[in-house]
Amino acid sequence: MSQTYQPKKRKRARTHGFLKRIATAAGRKVLLRRARKGRASLTVKPAKKIR
Repeated sequence: MSQTYQPKKRKRARTHGFLKRIATAAGRKVLLRRARKGRASLTVKPAKKIR
């Protein structure tokens, strides 16, 4: 039986990354909330080179 979570850096960055967040109104609200709260990182950390 395999595990549910199979981590992939590219998938993570594209699904939860900054560009995805900024692209939608709801995503912008997420960024705004996190910035207002004082989060050190607003979105997932980008890898050095996601390819």
